[in-house]
Parts: sequence; C-alpha cells; structure tokens
Amino acid sequence: MSLFKARDWWSTVLGEKEEFDQGCLCLADVDNSGNGQDKIIVGSFMGYLRIFNPHAVKTGDGPQAEDLLLEVQLRDPVLQVEVGKFVSGTEMLHLAVLHSRKLCVYSVSGTLGNVEHGNQYQIKLMYEHHLQRTACNMTYGPFGGIKGRDLICIQSMDGMLMVFEQESYAFGRFLPGSLLPGPLAYSPRTDSFITVSSCRQVESYKYQVLAFATDADKKQETEQQKLGSGKRLVVDWTLNIGEQALDICIIPFNQSASSVFVLGERNFFCLKDNGQIRFMKKLDCSPSCFLPYCSVSEGTINTLIGNHNHMLHVYQDVTLKWATQLPHVPVAVRVGSLHDLKGVIVTLSDDGHLQCSYLGTDPSLFQAPKVESRELNYDELDVELKELQRIIKDVKSQGVWPMTEREEDLKVFAVVSSSLDSVSQATNIEVGTDSVPSITVKITLQNRVVLQKVKLSVYVQPPLVLTCDQFTFDFAVPDMTSVAAFSVYLKKNYIPSELEGNAVVSYSRPTGIPRVIQCKFRLPLKLICLPGQPSKTASQKLTIDTNKSPVSLPILFPDFASHSDDDQINVMGFRLLGGSRVTLLASRTSQRYRIQSEQFEDLWLITNELILRLLEYFEKQGIKDFACSFSGCIPLQEYFELIDHHFELRINGEKLEELLSERAVQFRAIQRRLLTRFRDKTPAPLQHLDTLLDGTYKQVIALADAVEENQDRLLQSSAGLRSATHLLILLVRLWQKLSADQTAILEAAFLPLQEDTQELGWEETVDAAIAHLLKTCLSKSSKEQALSLSSQLTIPKDTSRLKKHITLLCDRLAKGGRLCLSTDAAAPQALVMPGGCTPIPESDTEERSPEESAELFTNHKHLIAETPVPEVAALQGVLE
Repeated sequence: MSLFKARDWWSTVLGEKEEFDQGCLCLADVDNSGNGQDKIIVGSFMGYLRIFNPHAVKTGDGPQAEDLLLEVQLRDPVLQVEVGKFVSGTEMLHLAVLHSRKLCVYSVSGTLGNVEHGNQYQIKLMYEHHLQRTACNMTYGPFGGIKGRDLICIQSMDGMLMVFEQESYAFGRFLPGSLLPGPLAYSPRTDSFITVSSCRQVESYKYQVLAFATDADKKQETEQQKLGSGKRLVVDWTLNIGEQALDICIIPFNQSASSVFVLGERNFFCLKDNGQIRFMKKLDCSPSCFLPYCSVSEGTINTLIGNHNHMLHVYQDVTLKWATQLPHVPVAVRVGSLHDLKGVIVTLSDDGHLQCSYLGTDPSLFQAPKVESRELNYDELDVELKELQRIIKDVKSQGVWPMTEREEDLKVFAVVSSSLDSVSQATNIEVGTDSVPSITVKITLQNRVVLQKVKLSVYVQPPLVLTCDQFTFDFAVPDMTSVAAFSVYLKKNYIPSELEGNAVVSYSRPTGIPRVIQCKFRLPLKLICLPGQPSKTASQKLTIDTNKSPVSLPILFPDFASHSDDDQINVMGFRLLGGSRVTLLASRTSQRYRIQSEQFEDLWLITNELILRLLEYFEKQGIKDFACSFSGCIPLQEYFELIDHHFELRINGEKLEELLSERAVQFRAIQRRLLTRFRDKTPAPLQHLDTLLDGTYKQVIALADAVEENQDRLLQSSAGLRSATHLLILLVRLWQKLSADQTAILEAAFLPLQEDTQELGWEETVDAAIAHLLKTCLSKSSKEQALSLSSQLTIPKDTSRLKKHITLLCDRLAKGGRLCLSTDAAAPQALVMPGGCTPIPESDTEERSPEESAELFTNHKHLIAETPVPEVAALQGVLE
C-alpha cells in the first residue's frame, strides 16, 4: 500500500447505474480549438455520450455545470470512442463512436455564447456504417502509409477484421483460427495489426497481406484459388505469452523502432517490432488497465498500471518508480493536458467515477483522536494488579488450563454386538456355499459443546465390507448422544489380514480448529470362521511356547466348542469361510500350543486370537507374568513363496495393461481407416478391415476381463501377504522378545501401505525400509552407514534383493541387533547372541543366495518330527 494518495484535481460521477469499460474513455482536442487543450470524451453502455472540459475547483467544491460541454443520449450502447482524421477532404479531427452494429462519425463544434450560459456545443453526424456482424473493438491509423487521413478497422465478435476507408467499406478478412476476439492495435511503423488470439499468443498481420488476401465474404474458395493463384492470410509473427491479454498499446521507442506493450492477466510485456521480447514484468496484483508513454529519460518508457487494489503504479521499464492510491478501481486511464496543466492523469471506473489527478506527496496518515487525560490512582491500580495475580495463581494451582485442554469436545465409543445378527445383512457375496454371517457395530458419540457437520468414517480390512461407512451428525445443543449402527460381513472368498476396525471422527471446534478422533474396535473371530473338524496332517505348523500350564481349549474358545465332543479339550478345528481349515492343539504335559494348516497365511488369525485370549484369560486370573515365546525356525521360505506369487501378479498386471493399451491403439486406428472409407464419395473395398475390427474388439474385451481377473487375484494375494507379514512379525517378536517400540518399527517397515498400486507397490517400499534399517540401527560398521539409498522407488526386476534383505534382517536380530530410530543407536554394535551362543559368521550368511540363507530359519516343516522330546510325541498322539 502506498503512503500517498493521488491528488484530486477534478472529479465527478457520471449518471446513475451506468457501466463503462476501457474503450469508453478518450482525450483529444475534439472540437479543433487549436489551443492545445484536451477534452474528455466518455461513452457508456447506456448510450450516453459526454464531453468534458474540466476546470480546477476549490477544496470542497464539486464540478461546475460549465465543465460539461455536451451530453447526448444515443440509441445504442457505446463500445468505444476514438478521435482522428476520419472525414475525407479535411484534416480536422472527428469523433468515431462504435456501437454493437453501427459505426458513427461525428463532428463536434462549439458556438460562442452571447449570454451568461456560455458557449454551446453540438455534434453532427458525418456518416455511419451499418455492420453485418456484432462489433467488439476498433483501431485506427494511416493504413497502408497514406498521408493526412485515418482509416478505421473494426474487429467483430467472430474474429473478422472490417476495414473502412472513411465513408466507404474497403474489405473484410477473417483471422485464421479465431475463437474469441482480443485487444487490437495498429503499428504505423510496420503497417501491421497486432492482436492476441484465444490461443494466448500475440499475432501480427501486415496490412498489405490483409488487403490482398482472400475476401472474407466468399465462404468457399474457388478452384482457381485452390490451385494457388489466390493469396491466403498468413501471420507475420507470433509470440506465445501464456495468458489472456487485457490491452495492447504501441508506443514509438525512437525514430527507427517502436515498442509493442501487452498487458496480461499477471504480467506485462514489452516487445520489439519483430515480436521479440524487450522485457517483461511480473505483477504483484491483478491489473485492470494500463497506459505506456514516452519517458523524459532517454531510451526508457514509463507505464501507468492500475490494479484491483485501488492502486496506480508507475513503472520505468521494469522498475517501480511510484505508487499512489485511487478512490476507485480504474478500467481506463489516459494522460492529457487540461488548462495548461500537462500530464494530468484521467481515470474512469466501471461504475462511472471520472477523476483527473496528479501525483504528489500529500501523505495520507491516520491521526488518532485525542483522549481525555485523567489522573491515575496508583493505589487502586496496585490493588487491581494484586487481585489479578491472585486469580492467575489460583487458576494455575487448580490445573484448570490442562484440564480444559484434556477435556474432549466429543467422546466416541464403539460397541461390537456379542452375538451375530439373527438375519444376516450380507449382500452380493462371493464366498461360495457357506452362509455368511454379519455382526452389528454401534458407534456412540457424546458431545460437550455445540458442533456442526461432524463426519464419521469407518474402515475395516477388505474383503470385510460395511453396510454403511459414512455418517454425518449435527449437535445443536451440548450433551447430546448420537448412535451410528452398521453391520460388517465378509464379501469375498478369502480372509482379511486383520479383524480390527477403525472409526474416525472429524469435526471443527467452535474456535475453528479442526480435530480428528479415532476409535478402534475388534470384530469377533466367528464372523469369518466356523467350527470344523481337526485335521491330522498339515503342511504348515507352528509351535508357541508359554510359561504357564496349558489351558483347556473349550475354555479359551467357548464360541467354537462342541459340548458333545470330550476330546476337544486338547484339540480344536476351525473352518475359515472360503474352505481353509486350521487345527489348534494344546499339549497335555508341556506348556506348548501348536497351530497347523495347509496354507501359511491362514495360521495368522488363529495364532493371534490364541495369544490374545491367553493374555485375557491369565489377566482375569490375576497372573501378570504370563509370557509367550517362539523357539522354532522363522518360516522364511514359505513367506518368500507368497512374496514371489504377489510379485508375479504385479508383473502380469503390468504386461496385460501394456497389451491392452496396444490393442486399444490398434482398435482406434482401424476405426479411423473405416471412417475414412465410409466418408469417401467413391466407395472402395474394405479389404477385411471390418473383420480386423471385430477381432481386435474381441481381443480388447478379453484383455479387459483378464486385467480385472488379475486385479482380483492381486487383491487376494495382497491380503494373504499381509496376513503372512503379520504372522512373521509376531514370530520375530516372540523369538527375540522385542519391545513394543521395536515391534512398531518392524511393522512400519513391513506394512507401510494400506493399498497396493502399480506405481508404488509393496516390494519396493519394504525393500527400501529394510535397507534403511540395515544401514542404520542394524549396521555392522560405519562404512555401511555411509552408503546412500536410492531416492526413487521403482518396481524391481525380481525379488532376490528383497528376500536377501529380509534374511539379513533376521540374521542380525538373531545376533543381538536391536531396532531403534535414535541417531545414537545407529553406531556400529557389537552383535552378540543372547545366552552366549556362537554367532554365525557374517560372510557365510551374507554371501549365500536368499534360498540358501533362508534354510537357517525355514526348517520348521520337519521340526516336530525331528525333535525327539516327550512333549512332541504327546502332541502327535492327540489325534491318533
């Protein structure tokens, strides 16, 4: 903001509720008085034409009546007014008024008055042209280099240039590729018309090219013109400015050159005659109008730029020299000489504020009013200060501020029904012959203050789905309670990786601060699992050790127990919706539990549910030192098989999409060929293009179906891989007795994404995270820490690098490495096996292939059979 306002010399308001634009203002000696004084000509969209000859007024006085020389109402809106030598046979100045469908040229004359009313002015119509097209703007000048007269060029709304040689119509030409008209200007030095097209580029057309080009009235070219005897309208030069232009002005730079000024929406440009950029300036505010003029300094040009912030900036080339405030937003600005006062700035706003001003240094400062001075009673102020300090001390001692910060505006509770829905809400399921149950979850919201547009979003792991996942509440009064109820069920024929749901509530506090509250809930196992027969044989087995006596399985799983089967005390079968079976066994003599199934990923939910129920059982018994452990080998080989299957589906999806893209391109190319044949006036044989089109169409449909099928298989594989990853993290946690913080780091590294995409997949993300851990907290030396990681994640060629990194991670955890995020822990650690065991040599492990290295952790298939202990024999004899 400028410190100075524009010094008001003369101002007035034109009419009532009239509208004006940049072409409605003009300054010239329109009455040919010869005294060098300009008159102000203003036209409005209401059809009023006014001519002013302002005089300086005293402070506080308004404009005088004699300042208005002429006011006449024309029948049509005035789009633009210009003054020039528009009448043949004389070099007197005349006034050209452009209407939407008419161009009128008037002479303005004054008669000396013999009475006190002063001189009388009148206008006389010299000639007019009726336009066949709606006009947009116009420009004038000595087209073709003629002397002593000006020609007029009008641009229509559909991009046609109509040239008038004073009283007669010369020709009309359509600008090539015109869509919307832009500002138009004429350069006398190059005899060119310059405009800005709807393609946002400055274009220059020679007058001679326009004159000899094909007539715009002829809609179709003749055969002779097609053969090349006619001349087409070609552009002289173009310059892409990348934005729409508001105005164009051409100023002679010196005797040998001129400058083309273009005002854009964000910049203004100064161009040479040949279209090269002389300079450009990025504007801080949105401009509304501009006026370049020659500077008193040699070789520079000044530019007045008005903007929508009520400011008028004066630039010398690209340097801001002055800034002044205006009482309105100018849409047109001119500079002229009024009553021997040169350089008067005349501005016009869109609502009719016309002002003549000059630049000065009269500051606009706010002066605060004087207040009544009164004597201060310092004793009373001292008493008041002590009272305020006492109140502040009491508030701090009571802890009111932390309490108000801790007290939530909204409380959220989630309650999962204890029983399945009597009537299942499952619809459009793809599970097979099993009847799919559903369960009801209720989310309760209690507000403390008034809240508007509270949004509740609920998320569960796919393929679990919700009957409704979005809710909106309005709490009009405090202490309201609202309940959102919905059902959850399994939609696909595979199991989710988690049974945990998440409810997220977003709202804005009364102060406008956005807040988010999360509430998690756990779904029961019986939602995706049914009681089943135990299986004696299984390819995938896990053994969990505990430090307490085994608990009867019907006590742990009463919702899956069968009262008629007494053998279920130590063995229990589960049948997952979709067909997989999982068997759970409890040892009679040792403190072990075994989980077995045909698929590795199916072990996760039952294993996790077993540990959670054991913790809950012993917590109810008052036993706090219960712990689980895992002493077997980490099943990396089976985990790697799931990774390979998931990666193979990603590669297949990428190949199918590329093939589909090729067939789609081929299909469109055949369509274009056929369309050309059908449009041809002389029919030609199709040459089996129709057969090729039909075959390509069938291939496109088949490939699209294959892409969808592969996507479904990839989603299922992703869910299985997430389940196996959860199980692997659980086993590593029990194996190395990791803390909660270390487990969180492991989960962040292995489970970084909620959803797999072709652009960013699980393999490259996890590989980068594990490589970072190996080079920081699990590094062997400072040399490894110095290695830089790639900053770009791309789909790898294969999974060998990822599998090697996972194997190294398990190996270094086995040798005493610990996960942490602090920089101090990134120093090289002395890796020592717990219990004083001899560590595996680094070179022997890290130089192996991933398959060989995985054998150190993956011999779990034969673990039970090869371990001759009585407890294992008892476990095997349970089912015999």
